[in-house]
Amino acid sequence: MTSRPHWPVVAIVGVGMIGGSIGKALKDRGLSGRVLGIGRSKASLGQALEAGCVTDVATDIAAVADADVVVVATSVGTIPALLDAVDAVVRPGTPLTDAGSTKASIVAGWEARRRSRRGRFVGSHPIAGSHRRGPGAADGDLFTGRVTVVTAAKATPRLDAEEIGGFWAAIGSTVFMMPPKDHDRILAGTSHAPHLIAAALAAATPASARPFTAGGWRDTTRIAAGDPELWADILLDNAAPVAVAMSRFAAAAERLLTAVERGDRRRLVELLAGAKESRDALGS
Repeated sequence: MTSRPHWPVVAIVGVGMIGGSIGKALKDRGLSGRVLGIGRSKASLGQALEAGCVTDVATDIAAVADADVVVVATSVGTIPALLDAVDAVVRPGTPLTDAGSTKASIVAGWEARRRSRRGRFVGSHPIAGSHRRGPGAADGDLFTGRVTVVTAAKATPRLDAEEIGGFWAAIGSTVFMMPPKDHDRILAGTSHAPHLIAAALAAATPASARPFTAGGWRDTTRIAAGDPELWADILLDNAAPVAVAMSRFAAAAERLLTAVERGDRRRLVELLAGAKESRDALGS
């Protein structure tokens, strides 16, 4: 006897690489009988169908009315308005979440109107992905063994947060719970500032030097190939924590530069060893 899916109908608003990977993970694990992809572009939705990310598609947000859970997996700048649109048509009590890379402003926007909401929203951020875009880059195993942060507000019922955490755990994630502002502070240092640093290195390298780049340069600058529009939204939405993280980086870079300029090999080795120890702690 086939077990019943956990969520008979899951609606994913925005079926790009992340949204498409959520859809594939649900389908591969038999967690949903119907995975509905919602977007503006019929061409992109067609690609999502062809790639096996969803079972059917719609361009009208009203299609989420039948969903048992809704995930908004679009760019950070569009998430608040889409959550409002989704909330206006879902059944009362429907669990909602998102996949945005920043959390404080999104959660605060929802909480400002909590008393009039129909859905039960809890913010999320799956820390997974790549610089590739679109449903063609979707991977049903993308979240396996990767971290997803669930960011409940103070007023969020514990069971709501646990339900959303259970959703991400079901598709393979290791789930951490933390307040939205803590998430943004931590991710500023581990994701957002590194993107700026990679972009700066890529921009500072003369075109004439590109033929001589190897693995180190390419690995370090890979994330700079991400969508500039998407990343501008992320960086500006989390501007203050990113500025703090970049200040820490600038101080560390200044210490390294000073050692090089002074020819201080002992200090340079000490600084490089500290950096190596930090990186080695993560494993391969």
